[in-house]
Amino acid sequence: MDLKSTLLVVAGSVCSFKLLNTILRFLPTPEQALNKSWRWRNISTSLAHSSLSGAWAVLCFYLQPQLLEDLISRHSLLSHSLVAVSTGYFIHDFLEVALNRPFKQSWEVLLHHSAVLSCFGLALTSRLYVGYSVVSLLIEINSVFLHIRQLLLLSGRRNRTDTNTPRPSVTYSVTSWLTLATMFVFRVCTVGWMTRWLVAHSEHMPRFVLTMGATGLSLISIMNVVLLYRLIRADFISNTHNTSGDL
Repeated sequence: MDLKSTLLVVAGSVCSFKLLNTILRFLPTPEQALNKSWRWRNISTSLAHSSLSGAWAVLCFYLQPQLLEDLISRHSLLSHSLVAVSTGYFIHDFLEVALNRPFKQSWEVLLHHSAVLSCFGLALTSRLYVGYSVVSLLIEINSVFLHIRQLLLLSGRRNRTDTNTPRPSVTYSVTSWLTLATMFVFRVCTVGWMTRWLVAHSEHMPRFVLTMGATGLSLISIMNVVLLYRLIRADFISNTHNTSGDL
């Protein structure tokens, strides 16, 4: 796609996710999530993006496996469009979070989105590193389960209701284990592979691109460690019941 078409796709993506978020206002919200309706809509919208982009990234590599052979200059209309659509989502979510949540509660998300938008923006405008950007979107497969888990917490469906002793429901337990498993595969392993690739190809990359990539990977790595710690503490160690939906 040329730059004009790319910008149109990005703008269309921003509008589409905003429309989805607006439609969710008119759909039923679980009673326990009514006091956090914005949070419910935001996570639901994020779930839609994660489901779409995760499946789309897998499809890109399935239809064009040679993309993995050259993550710098090789790309297709499908992969370029994926990065454009995801860029639109991150712009939408950045604005949603910045306008609706206190900075003290949202700075991590805003910092993450800023790093992603910088890297994706470079890929879209230069048509370089598109394949590398698509690899990073494999992380969204884990985000699918993270978002489902958050929605279960917000809706009060963590514990079983047929017993006086608080015990996680089967749905929540399965989701929690799937979240942990996909976190190792699609977050830890993917970021590890991306870091190894970046180091191996550092001599062929401009310094500012290398700096941008290293900064983004460092930030994501730190966030992954924090997410993993919070998940294990909340679901596998602690007896406290987090119902905030924040992980």
